[in-house]
Parts: sequence; structure tokens; C-alpha cells
Amino acid sequence: QVQLGESGGGLVQAGGSLRLSCAASGGTFRSYDMAWFRQTPGKEREFVAAMRKYGGGTYYGDSVKGRFTISRDNAKATLSLQMNSLKPEDTAVYYCAASSSTITSTIARPTAYANWGQGTQVTVSS
Repeated sequence: QVQLGESGGGLVQAGGSLRLSCAASGGTFRSYDMAWFRQTPGKEREFVAAMRKYGGGTYYGDSVKGRFTISRDNAKATLSLQMNSLKPEDTAVYYCAASSSTITSTIARPTAYANWGQGTQVTVSS
């Protein structure tokens, strides 16, 4: 099983940028479909972005399209999320997730992922 650890969260003003990283260990990173989700208190975990293994495609949630970019470095076993033009509504705990295999119809569902990091807090001030 792959272990995941997020970093890079923090406090930023609206309109600013942050880059989140997720370091993977204990598994073959390149063989996993990877994703970012976020969650605020009292709400369900929200899909942010996903990147399939072996160049299988990238997917974004509607609320982040055009502002966030997901990328992966298989050699370094790292997943990244570049977040630009941040808004106060982007404030959340951001989680990295991994799945050995996903299908398009479920790629945005938290239940499609068996492995999760502990999360990193992102706070965007207005």
C-alpha cells in the first residue's frame, strides 16, 4: 500500500498562488491514479483534480478549472497541485489520494480511492 503525505499549505491572500505537494512511498507510484480532494467542516469531500497513470488523462472539478493544474513526477514519486488566482472559497483541507485503478464515471468520487494522506490546510483571506 502506498503512503501519502501532503505539504505546501498555508495562508495566502485572494488572488495569490500556492503549490501543494504529495510525497508517496511504499508503493509503485507510477502505477496509481492520483487525485486531489478538499474538505471544509460540515461538508462532503470535494473533488479538485485527478491525473491517471501512464498518461491516461487529467480531470478537474468545475470550480477550479483554468486556475489549478495537477502534475506528477513519477521519478520523484510526487504529485503536485499548482493553485493560482486563489479565492476565499478555496479555503479547505486538501487531501492527496491514490487508486490502483479508476474509471471515468467514478474518478471524482472519494470512494474510488483507497489511499489518503493526512491533509494540508489552505486558507485564502479576502
